[in-house]
Amino acid sequence: MRIGPHHIAPNVILAPMAGVTDKPFRQLCKRLGAGLAVSEMTISDPRFWNTSKSLRRMDHAGEPDPISVQIAGTDPRMLAEAARYNVDHGAQIVDINMGCPAKKVCNAWAGSALMREPALVARILEAVVAAVPVPVTLKIRTGWDREHRNGPAIARIAQDCGIQALAVHGRTRDQHYTGSAEYDTLAAIKAGLSIPVIANGDIDSPRKAAQVLAHTGCDAVMIGRAAQGRPWLLGRIAHYLATGEELPEPPLDFVRDTLLDHLQALHAFYGQPQGVRIARKHLGWYARDHPESGAFRAAVVRAESPEQQLRLTRDYFDALIAGVTPDLPAAA
Repeated sequence: MRIGPHHIAPNVILAPMAGVTDKPFRQLCKRLGAGLAVSEMTISDPRFWNTSKSLRRMDHAGEPDPISVQIAGTDPRMLAEAARYNVDHGAQIVDINMGCPAKKVCNAWAGSALMREPALVARILEAVVAAVPVPVTLKIRTGWDREHRNGPAIARIAQDCGIQALAVHGRTRDQHYTGSAEYDTLAAIKAGLSIPVIANGDIDSPRKAAQVLAHTGCDAVMIGRAAQGRPWLLGRIAHYLATGEELPEPPLDFVRDTLLDHLQALHAFYGQPQGVRIARKHLGWYARDHPESGAFRAAVVRAESPEQQLRLTRDYFDALIAGVTPDLPAAA
């Protein structure tokens, strides 16, 4: 699959997720097999570009190409300026968020709320495409609600405005992440477009990825929540799509070493104490399917230093590898 001059291989993409797809996680997922990793959403309001949070989100030093940055907002002029700013700071693909269902985003008429205003969608897309020399992509949902699945209409507007690839989450905005994703609308969108279409929503295994691609005719899959605590999933999906062979889940020593590397990257990127705090959710995701995961989470949540987090993590997985019950500190 191509997005402008960029060859995206494999055709397995990490979805942008606020508070998750930071630089350490993007780099990890790319190393483990993702063809593209989209940054977490950055706001278009220039008043916030120099905050520590925004500066970290705009840090792409050392990331493998291509670098895709997602922007969000409602004002065409501000979004165009945000696109230019991010390109000046390393973005090689600009992605526009019209898929986020979060209330705080939609209440500002950003994210998926924009799908209720097709004329505004067109003005935003035209402004951003005209503003930057790099490919512009778009992420949407199938519609606002069950009665207004206008994803195909928005998709045609996107293509007409010069959008070079479209990602579609198979839910309406009012579903948030409940129920099941439906792929018939994605198939209809793909059938009506000539640009690449990326399928997103409930893709949590190699076989599911292949089934969704076969059903929809889409060009790539985008993996979101299923990658939390399983960054190797993208590589397993890519391998299956390329060979038809389903790799086994990784052994515990691989999980341990991947998590320890991830923790060290988080600690280095955010510093202390923020790195320790941000690492906690990832620790819970990595451990959730393993024995004594509740006790492990309770212990690492109380850890206040990088050294404690790393030691507890190493000891927990070493015990699982040895086949013994982990010796975890009792809750206070």
